[in-house]
Amino acid sequence: MAQLLDGAGKLGWVLLKSVIRFLFMLCNNCVAIPSYCLYLLLLQPLRIWDSPTFWYIEGVMFKWMLAMVSSWGWIAGYTVTEWGDDVRPISEEEAMVIVNHQSTGDVCTLMMCLQDKGMALQKMMWLMDHVFKYTNFGLVSLIHGDFFIRQGKAYRDKQLVYLKDHLEKYYHNRDRKWIVLFPEGGFLRKRRETSQLFAKKHSLPHLNHVTLPRLGATQVILKTLCAQQENGSVGSETGTSNKTGNKRKGLQWVVDVTIAYPKARPMDIQTWIFGYRPPTITHVHYRMYPIKEVPVEAEALTDWLYQRFVEKEELLNHFYAKGSFPPQDGQKDVASRPMILDPVWLCVVQSIAFASGYAWYSVLQYLYCCLF
Repeated sequence: MAQLLDGAGKLGWVLLKSVIRFLFMLCNNCVAIPSYCLYLLLLQPLRIWDSPTFWYIEGVMFKWMLAMVSSWGWIAGYTVTEWGDDVRPISEEEAMVIVNHQSTGDVCTLMMCLQDKGMALQKMMWLMDHVFKYTNFGLVSLIHGDFFIRQGKAYRDKQLVYLKDHLEKYYHNRDRKWIVLFPEGGFLRKRRETSQLFAKKHSLPHLNHVTLPRLGATQVILKTLCAQQENGSVGSETGTSNKTGNKRKGLQWVVDVTIAYPKARPMDIQTWIFGYRPPTITHVHYRMYPIKEVPVEAEALTDWLYQRFVEKEELLNHFYAKGSFPPQDGQKDVASRPMILDPVWLCVVQSIAFASGYAWYSVLQYLYCCLF
């Protein structure tokens, strides 16, 4: 009986905590998202007069929005430990980030672990499944210029054309530096069986923790944002200029990100919202490749991408067996580093959001009273 009461008490506490978290996040969204939109509406004259400054300010606010999402997980004890290369030194250079995809929580994890990577987040473009467009954050991502890609054979060719047009229209125009995509084209649990059947049919490696990546979006990004050389590789300058007239170097790096969850149990967005899972450390491994090492022609790029995901499979096999990623080539010891979010900074961002929400409510209420 005592155990039953104890279990009921714990369940009651989890439910109460989940309700409190949900109400807080509802309020957070209700003040932050309208404030973001209204600030940008107010700054439209600046967009015409000085577009680079407008998009810089928008990027700062966008990073703050992602910091709020990060704080939801941080408060619940969901943290990140990083392994492999340190990507902070290249945060000012242009990079394509390829990530394995297990659940909706992958996006939240990236929002958290990239907070301390300089200006990468505020100058980042995301490629996400079109369903994210209909979430609470969809409007913010649309304004920021992210691309929502529709999956399925019926849409594939058209989506790649739309992606190329989108990159040409928004990437340089808004001074973006990093672009994030999930080459697997869907969640692991949904694509694993199909991927394994495809691999068996074509004598490709059998993968359990990742799926074989799709070529389309990766190739479009490389061909659009890099200068192609005669040998089929990509060059170091695109020849395009940004709004300030400075010549852009184009993509300089491919950052290969591997996300691992304890016991191979991915966290989804519901976990971040309700916080019902005990404190969890998500592990993120980085590996950087100079863009000159990346082929762009279809066959060579396919082989290169497959090799990256075979490496991801090996990394994840090692992690799930031993609880850590293996040391990098040429190193004997493996070192990890906790990604630390400053709680004072998170409190400041949240305070600005709620203060802005109150200020805009007061302004709109005053205008309504004056007009009506």
